[in-house]
Amino acid sequence: MFLMEAPHLRATSVSRRNLGKSGLRVSCLGLGTWVTFGSQISDETAEDVLTAAYEHGINLFDTTDVYAAGKAERTLGNILKSKGWRRSSYVITTKIFGGGQAETERGLSRKHIIEGLRESLERLQLGYVDIVFASRSDPNSPMEEIVRAMTYVINQGLALYWGTSRWGAAEIMEAYSVARQFNLIPPVCEQAEHHLFQREKVEMQLPELYHKIGVGSVTWSPLACGLIHSKYDGRVSDPCKATIKWLKDKVQSEDGKKQQAKVMDLLPIAHQLGCTVAQLAIAWCLRSEGVSSVLLGVSSAEQLIEHLGALQVLSQLTPQTVMEIDGLLGNKPHSKK
Repeated sequence: MFLMEAPHLRATSVSRRNLGKSGLRVSCLGLGTWVTFGSQISDETAEDVLTAAYEHGINLFDTTDVYAAGKAERTLGNILKSKGWRRSSYVITTKIFGGGQAETERGLSRKHIIEGLRESLERLQLGYVDIVFASRSDPNSPMEEIVRAMTYVINQGLALYWGTSRWGAAEIMEAYSVARQFNLIPPVCEQAEHHLFQREKVEMQLPELYHKIGVGSVTWSPLACGLIHSKYDGRVSDPCKATIKWLKDKVQSEDGKKQQAKVMDLLPIAHQLGCTVAQLAIAWCLRSEGVSSVLLGVSSAEQLIEHLGALQVLSQLTPQTVMEIDGLLGNKPHSKK
């Protein structure tokens, strides 16, 4: 089947948003290091990507302790050290949960939060991270212990803020309540998956938390783990994600094939807006209430520049266009009240 190539919009400088209702200003598009840094792209390419991101106004760089078994943090730290950018000019986030083989090297115990973060800082060659995320909730650790440990690392200057990742709304609210009860520091944001086919949490649950307790959203996987990509516009898909077995299986599953058909249905809208379907998907994520930043995962500086064109699409997403997209997707979440 012949696909007409859509003219992709040029990159523009990235605007800033508050991280939740905190005073921290982060770029509305951030750079993630999952799959790529320390793994499937060379250190030279990683440096090119990071440099292009920084020069186009991206100030939020996300990593975690388990990406490429810690190599992602090392690669990011080496690049930041070689660049010599002012530490106050960018925001580094990492996550704590996984780590080593021993049981004490996993989870959200006070011991692992403190030791795990110190190990991350060593790999990053930094004195502190701006945000430390508790990656996944931990049923084995009491909420008060988690919140006290996060407050401790902030008070010690090892982190400036803390957030949650892949937590339920009730768990986030519990952490906030514990913080208020014991005069501790509450989380400022939740990191959650959000894309055209994963909508409920970011569009229905988190906006309520944003209004009630000021927790913002940093979202990841705007292209549905590579399912939405530029091949639909006559371009090449991301080679990194295409080689990961579980991602490949996900794309080739029955649900994956149905979702690809939906993406094809969006092509006329993308062409009408003069953008790629990937740019449309990223802009669509940016429109959601309470979203502070959308994390991009790329394998080249060229791919990053193309994705930044989504910023020009955002202003074109009129209520009518959003309704048209919702109609094609047929999965708009509704309030259960």
